[in-house]
Amino acid sequence: MASSTVSRRLPPSHHSDSDSSDSDSAPKPLHHTDFSNTIFRSYIEISGLESPDLIKIRSFLTSSRSGALSCLICLERIRPTDPTWSCSSRCFAVFHLLCIQSWARQSSDLSSLRAASRGATDDRNSTWNCPKCRIDFPKTLIPKTYTCFCGKVENPPHDPWILPHSCGEVCNRSLKYDCGHKCLLLCHPGPCPACPKLVKNRCFCGGVEDTKRCGFKEFSCKKTCSKLLDCKAHCCVEICHDGGCPPCRARGVYKCHCGKVQEEKECFERDFRCEIPCEKLLGCGKHVCSKGCHEGECGDCPLQGKRTCPCGKQIYEGMACDVVVPSCGGTCDKKLQCGIHRCPERCHRGDCVETCRIVVTKSCKCGSLKKQVPCYQDVVCERKCQRVRDCGRHACKRRCCDNDCPPCSEICDKKLRCKNHKCPSPCHRGVCAPCPVMVTISCFCGETHFEVPCGTEKEQKPPKCSKRCHIAPLCRHKSITKPHKCHYGACPPCRLVCDEEYPCGHKCKLRCHGPIPPPNPEFTLRPKKKKQNLHNDSTPGSPCPLCPELVWRSCVGEHIGAERMMVCSNRARFSCDNYCGNLLPCGNHFCTKTCHDLKIKCEDCNLPCQRERKPLCQHSCPLPCHHEDCPPCKVLIKRACHCGAMVHVFECLYYNTLSEKEQIAVRSCGGPCHRKLPNCTHLCPETCHVGQCPSPDKCSKKVVVKCKCQTVKKDWPCHQVQAAYHSGGRDPKDITKNQFGIGLISCNSDCKSKIKADESDLHLRKPKVPERKEPDEENHVRKRKRRKDKVQHDHQVSTFQKIIGIVRKLFLFVMILMGLIAMAYFGYKGLLWVNDWMNEIERQKQRKRYPRI
Repeated sequence: MASSTVSRRLPPSHHSDSDSSDSDSAPKPLHHTDFSNTIFRSYIEISGLESPDLIKIRSFLTSSRSGALSCLICLERIRPTDPTWSCSSRCFAVFHLLCIQSWARQSSDLSSLRAASRGATDDRNSTWNCPKCRIDFPKTLIPKTYTCFCGKVENPPHDPWILPHSCGEVCNRSLKYDCGHKCLLLCHPGPCPACPKLVKNRCFCGGVEDTKRCGFKEFSCKKTCSKLLDCKAHCCVEICHDGGCPPCRARGVYKCHCGKVQEEKECFERDFRCEIPCEKLLGCGKHVCSKGCHEGECGDCPLQGKRTCPCGKQIYEGMACDVVVPSCGGTCDKKLQCGIHRCPERCHRGDCVETCRIVVTKSCKCGSLKKQVPCYQDVVCERKCQRVRDCGRHACKRRCCDNDCPPCSEICDKKLRCKNHKCPSPCHRGVCAPCPVMVTISCFCGETHFEVPCGTEKEQKPPKCSKRCHIAPLCRHKSITKPHKCHYGACPPCRLVCDEEYPCGHKCKLRCHGPIPPPNPEFTLRPKKKKQNLHNDSTPGSPCPLCPELVWRSCVGEHIGAERMMVCSNRARFSCDNYCGNLLPCGNHFCTKTCHDLKIKCEDCNLPCQRERKPLCQHSCPLPCHHEDCPPCKVLIKRACHCGAMVHVFECLYYNTLSEKEQIAVRSCGGPCHRKLPNCTHLCPETCHVGQCPSPDKCSKKVVVKCKCQTVKKDWPCHQVQAAYHSGGRDPKDITKNQFGIGLISCNSDCKSKIKADESDLHLRKPKVPERKEPDEENHVRKRKRRKDKVQHDHQVSTFQKIIGIVRKLFLFVMILMGLIAMAYFGYKGLLWVNDWMNEIERQKQRKRYPRI
């Protein structure tokens, strides 16, 4: 099993050392002084820098100093006073001395058992291997004593001031590459670093000589190699390199060995052969060369000189090369491929038969079957070997096994003691080899780390690192926050006052709770402990709480004198219950709603427009209340002419914009005045005019004047009639039209006879008085009686109908009640029947399932 290392380390980050931390951090317990720099002092004084080998040594030292050194076999912690053994070949792992002795004895015994099962009796071949790197050691090298790491001191005493299991002296072991120098470190675990001494050495190509560390003395000058290549014609064009130069790749046209073909090839491929046969005439002059492309002469004819028959028994000398050699006629007798029998054919040309078909008796490998078969065939039986392989768990199962069973090919796949991996070795006896995986446990930055065997990592703690944490704070106090050491998990919270400014202008007075950097991953090798999450107002990484300051805030309508004291973060708005009072969009009225938000539209003005029209008129604006000027009045108004003979229709705007004179002129109908004069029954003779008619007492129209009996008639002018009335003490205004002018002249003789005739005519024209008819009381009484009888009949019919309706309702109620009772009765009986039927079915099922019951 190849050893490997599982790393649980994050990428290292470079920071300067710092032991400072926050003032609130708890005091750390004191530890022993770190002597690692003292151990490396001798090496650093010469080299001036650390080599990669020192990193592995530091890991060993860190794990040993922190008490994390564990035995790979028993997985127990190695105490400073426990005897130990360390592998000095490859892995340098440290084990308990008793554990490695037990391991070595079991491994060597198992190796001896395997050798004995294969028939070997030499016990010197028994070996054991390192549990981690699997390097084999002979049985004679089983550790018997407890020595320090460098091997100079047996049973080194425990000293708390030096490294456990170390003698404290200079290591003085030979360094790798056998440079001749010794290790200058103090006795230490792990490999010795490369030699730090300065020596002069040449580069790979030998062109440059420089002073280098002995452990890294081989170097490249970074120039062209320029060594002469194998072609002896070109030089190497590669950069100075280790090892042999690559083949020459200069291209050119080269001939084959025979010179018949020319091809362009790379220099290292110029020695090639073509595919054309030679076919040159040999020295005999009868045959041609059968070789391929070649250099030099073709040589003599191979058929000249001594010649033999095909089987080689008879020799012929002096025969020409073009004569065919005859066969001897004897048996061929050449050995066949089996190596036992010979060819039974007569002497013949060509190869003998490939397969020997002579029948022989053969036995199988395991010896359980014998059979006669041709010589070229093998005998294999069908018997499977039932012997247990050296693993002690699986049978061989190989057909016709010769008792030399091969090692078990199954994978062990048992779970190792680390509980993390399974054994990948072939199936074996005894305890499985310990898990060779080493787990690297490091701090978060990776500067401090150590390795522990797989399976012990859950009991380990991360090493304490003195480097500064590279995670910068994200809160606003990052410039004044004290640095802290490398750690796992979240960085310590900032303990300063937040002092963050709210949008309102106030500042947060809680402890800093600004953004925090993402936490480093927790150390997952050990079991986690549940932590109680304490939530408070200043939880790190949470936003500032709402502003708690008290401020005066006005109502939603922003009325003066309606402010209230409220929390600054409370954005709730209130109404002061007063009227809104804001001017409506109409610009004429004010909002009568209760105090409301100014963003909300005030009520709509539904009043009609009440503004005065310009120019003034008696009509109101037809539009609802509005802010703009009222539209011009287009109402049609009627205005009679001055005499009242006709009516004019005007637009109000047009009529009111006229002057008084223009209005008088427009209203005139242009015809004669139709008004009656005040003192007579005649109309005004003037054109339609304003005011009283002129000279009403000078009317010159003719009036028919009559006597009282209206027999005598005369024509007088109207003003004369008016004068007659005035002289008689009467006002013409009081005289009606049909009496105007009657009685102004006296009657004559003709008037009396006419009056008498008129009285007789009046007597004849008197109407007759109708006679009063008595009412018919009998018919009237009969009519009232018939009406009364009809009312009584109707009353009797309605009572009967009511009785019939009540009876019907009672009958319907009784029928419904009986139906409900019947349904309840039969429903209950039906449920009982269904229940009995289901119980019977269940019993039948039980009888079928359990017939014995």
